[in-house]
Amino acid sequence: MEREAVMQRKKSSCYLCLKGNWFTEKEVCIVCDAKYCSNCVLRAMGSMPEGRKCVTCTGCRVDDSKRGTLGKCSRMLKRMLTEMEVKQIMRSELSCNANQLMPDRVFVNGELLSQKELLIVQSCPNPPKKLNPGYYWYDKLSGYWGKIGQRPCQIITPHLRVGGQLMRNASNGNTSVLINNREITKRELCMFQLSGMQCERQPHFWLSADGSYEEEGMECIKGCIWDKVFLRIKLFCSLLSLPTPPDSVNPCGGEVNGVNCCEKKILCKLLLLGEQNSGTSTIYKQAKLLFKVPFSEDERRNIKFTILRNLYRYIGILLEGRERFEEESLSGQGKRQVIDEPGSSGQIDDKTMYTLSPRLKAFSDRLLKVMASNLEAIFPYGTSEYAPFIEELWRDPSFQSTYNRRNELDSLPRVASYFLERVVVISQPDYEPSDMDILYAEGITSTNGLSCMEYSFPESTQNSSIDSSNQNDPLVRYQLIRVDPKCLVENYERLEMFEDVDLILFCVSLTCYDEFFEDSTGFLTNKMLASKQLFENIVIHPTFDLKNFLLILNKYNMLEEKIEQVPLTECDWFCDFNLVINTSLAQYASHYVALKFKTLFNSLTGCELLVSIVNALEPETVDEALRYAPVACALIN
Repeated sequence: MEREAVMQRKKSSCYLCLKGNWFTEKEVCIVCDAKYCSNCVLRAMGSMPEGRKCVTCTGCRVDDSKRGTLGKCSRMLKRMLTEMEVKQIMRSELSCNANQLMPDRVFVNGELLSQKELLIVQSCPNPPKKLNPGYYWYDKLSGYWGKIGQRPCQIITPHLRVGGQLMRNASNGNTSVLINNREITKRELCMFQLSGMQCERQPHFWLSADGSYEEEGMECIKGCIWDKVFLRIKLFCSLLSLPTPPDSVNPCGGEVNGVNCCEKKILCKLLLLGEQNSGTSTIYKQAKLLFKVPFSEDERRNIKFTILRNLYRYIGILLEGRERFEEESLSGQGKRQVIDEPGSSGQIDDKTMYTLSPRLKAFSDRLLKVMASNLEAIFPYGTSEYAPFIEELWRDPSFQSTYNRRNELDSLPRVASYFLERVVVISQPDYEPSDMDILYAEGITSTNGLSCMEYSFPESTQNSSIDSSNQNDPLVRYQLIRVDPKCLVENYERLEMFEDVDLILFCVSLTCYDEFFEDSTGFLTNKMLASKQLFENIVIHPTFDLKNFLLILNKYNMLEEKIEQVPLTECDWFCDFNLVINTSLAQYASHYVALKFKTLFNSLTGCELLVSIVNALEPETVDEALRYAPVACALIN
């Protein structure tokens, strides 16, 4: 009651310390409107995993009227935190699930969007800007998008399978001129007439996404609204507040009735699937580097913070291992490692080669405690505080002794060695991931579980394994779509979104035959058998009926090392494996695994399964597989 009375008397004060006035700069919670001064904001909002929310508001949804403020940082935060930390908080604010738009509030062409349809709209190459709850119309042929009863405000990706049929009065036009069955507004009519469209007889036109148009009932293209005078049209559209094509380029690229051949480029869609840790993420990242498709700023931030999170996780595993090794030494299991001080006369000291200094031991205990509760609590601003300790820890002899026994720590992934040996560089505040860091980073995924890139092969291609008459067509563009494995486990219905893909790339790790994981029921499952089951589920899914498949067998280089120590028969599916004399063990094993999948695929479909063996970290093998896939499909068909 006393607090409420104070707040009533001084509404302009900080909600935590009750100090300040109207002129005191404050940060506002995007859920409850609570205001905090610079001294209290970090205590009140913590690590801000969902953006600028009070700790008690974490998980609560943002009011729709405040969506315009999402991702817009205040000057106070910019002064308090580093640029990297601010960007991470703003990114979390925009991408976390609690702040996302709900599909039951968005209507397109009179129909309520489903979760799947909303995902399609938000993840398309050119999504609507500032999508809020409301009623919208969408011209699927041309990509025009706007609010019901208003002129178009944007040109988004066309041909999205969302919403209902476009109504004639969608934009409340009154010109009697129809474009794709929608009566256009007077502003649009002025723009179309300037582009050369003849509208005197109140005609009906079909307008395509590239700007070409034809009169209803006619089969010849009459012109292109973005052709010849594109810059003038663009200026005119700006004056009339009408949208222009994305990226501010001429979609026609040349004259209509003699339209540039780029307009007729074919898009070949490849869908990349696989179990967790099969290598789909590495293959996707390798493809982006191969075909010089740049990572967006958001992707690089995501990769950077994933690398930092993984690094702290690896360090935590080593610190837990250090405690175990120290206990073993002190208990007599490692007596040869116990350090005896001179003059101790046979007495065993409590120090071993794994004992940390008091300063580092205190840091180790604090880090392990934080990681046990919530690793995200040290991100983003905690990393700069911990960086000096991490560097000192890495150089400590006791930590190095633990690192030398890393092979005894089953929970430490193989890739950890790469990042741990770069720990000093990575822990620096100005660290930026290299291409090799990006390739080695595990756990990289987009916020919605979908990643997509487009690429094409150069005109001059030297590939001795493929006949020159069947080389990749340089005019064909390829779209590589990766679905995060977690999304497949949670919902197979998402696969219905990909009914128009041309080829499914299914990735399998050659080294997972003796590895197990605990499924949702607590049952230990062999990873190779899990890949087999997922492969069957994908192949028999109705969406992929009569589709071509390419099996990518990944991690061949690691198989060469592993199979010498662990036999392939550790997996029940491979119980009949027998080595042929005078044959490379890894090579024969990989061919045997390929044959097992090919036999399974043939029994399910009666068709032939394509196979490619790769090392995802080697660009040449990934390049060869991506070039081989569409050419081999063309030969089969």
